[in-house]
Amino acid sequence: MTVIIGISGTRRSMEFPQNIFEARATVNDTYVKAIAEAGGAPIILPVTENGYAKEIVERIDGLVLTGGDDISPFLYGEEPLAQLSATLPERDFYEMALLKETLAQNKPVLAICRGVQLMNVAFGGTLYQDISYAPDIERQHLQRTDPEFPIHSITTKEDSELRAIFGEKTMVNSLHHQVIRHIADEFHATAWASDGVIEGLEREGDLFVVGVQWHPEIMVKQSAEMCTLFRTFVQKVEENRG
Repeated sequence: MTVIIGISGTRRSMEFPQNIFEARATVNDTYVKAIAEAGGAPIILPVTENGYAKEIVERIDGLVLTGGDDISPFLYGEEPLAQLSATLPERDFYEMALLKETLAQNKPVLAICRGVQLMNVAFGGTLYQDISYAPDIERQHLQRTDPEFPIHSITTKEDSELRAIFGEKTMVNSLHHQVIRHIADEFHATAWASDGVIEGLEREGDLFVVGVQWHPEIMVKQSAEMCTLFRTFVQKVEENRG
């Protein structure tokens, strides 16, 4: 039986019809296609009341936390700095509820870009609100090249899930301006850019709980390795359900 993968969505104000703006629940189609092509059945999880998290998670087999808005710094004890972009607090709270319920129900998680940052913050970690506040950053982390193509290298940690998928080094795209600062106690870094930016987090234990700072769903058209990441995730979900 095909596993059901929940993909966290966001809320966007869009014009339709002309001069009328409405809030829409949305997610980039690249996530949907990446999961479907890896053999999972994708469903979009819109931002809604936190109280529904338990029932929603009971109906999925694994969770993808997607990219998007900045994470509110109030969640890690800071006030907004000048370079912080727009935040969506309702999404922050709802995704943290989804994440914690998914782990409570012992189901796998793949967190992408904003998703890995939220995962870190949800368990006590912190962020640099903008990459300009982080020391010694040299690489281009908000790339101007088409993100289907990589922009910098990463090195993975030995004996990690990311090492098993990508080997010691690989090339990734980069579309973020916030950066992981202090790592949450339950997690450890498993990939880094050459300038030290944390590119991968994994949770301790046997359950597949992996976060990546780049956007693998955008690269699947031209990268077999990124396809392998999604296939591995779906396989881990299948094994976990079985």
